Order: sequence, then C-alpha cells, then structure tokens
Amino acid sequence: MPGQRQNRRMSHAQLTVNGRPYAISGPAEQTLVQLLRHDLGLTGTHVGCDTAQCGACTVIVDGQAVKSCNLLVRQCEGMAVTTVEALAAPDGTLNPLQQAFSRCHGLQCGYCTPGMLMSATALLAENPHPTEAEIVHALEGNLCRCTGYVNIVAAVQAAATAG
Repeated sequence: MPGQRQNRRMSHAQLTVNGRPYAISGPAEQTLVQLLRHDLGLTGTHVGCDTAQCGACTVIVDGQAVKSCNLLVRQCEGMAVTTVEALAAPDGTLNPLQQAFSRCHGLQCGYCTPGMLMSATALLAENPHPTEAEIVHALEGNLCRCTGYVNIVAAVQAAATAG
C-alpha cells in the first residue's frame, strides 16, 4: 500500500577489498559496483552501461576479471576483490602497466581505462608474456570509444615486455 514501509530483503557478506576485510550488510540486490563506488568510496571503478556490456566496471575477484555491475555483493562472500585503486603503490607510484598506458598513450578520455587496466592485470597475472591475439581476446569485453585499441594493446605488450 502507498505510504507503508516496504520490507526489503537484506543480505550479508564478508569479503576483502584491496586487502582490507569488510563485513557488509545491505539490500539483497546490491551490486558489487554499487558497494565499491557508493559505500566504500572507490570511484575508480566506473559505471558505463550497467548491463555488463562495456567493461568500465571491471574488477578482479579471486584472480578473475569480472564486470562488477553484473555481480551481487552476496555472491562475493569470502572472496577477494581488487580495484584499480590497488594498482599503484601507496605513495602513488604507478605500477608498470599503468606506466605503459601513460607512455604508450593507451588512453584518451580515460573512462574505460580502469576496466582495461583490470582486465590486463588479470591477463598478465595468468600469462606474463601474452601474444597480441591473447591480449586482444582478454580485452574484448572492454569497450573504448576513443583510441581504436591499438595503443591499449601496445601498452599491455610493453608492460609484458618490461615485466
């Protein structure tokens, strides 16, 4: 009825974000990207399409690149989440992949960059010396409207060579 308080289903989850443990209580339908951006203030993870099509919200969950707009917090129980904020050193020094993106001009507007970085980070953790085809395949779920991908792939190749 109008004016009556609706009972919302709540969920609880314990997870680790960027090495820090959290006990989360929130709406059962809360997505991981909502938690990261709104509750934890980690705004480096972007929301582009909210339908798991663009990859701007990509984070790493237990070693796998995933689109956080398509994952409920409750599904992350006991898991480790890494966001783009964790890539640089505590003093702000960029990691080799971030440096390569800068050096190779692998970004323009920067909106897709966090998702690209996270997908590439997951790839390089699994395969430190990927071929160009493997890089392209790993990034195919991340859309960029600015660069045409050439410099993004070159940046990942440069980081792989440097590592």
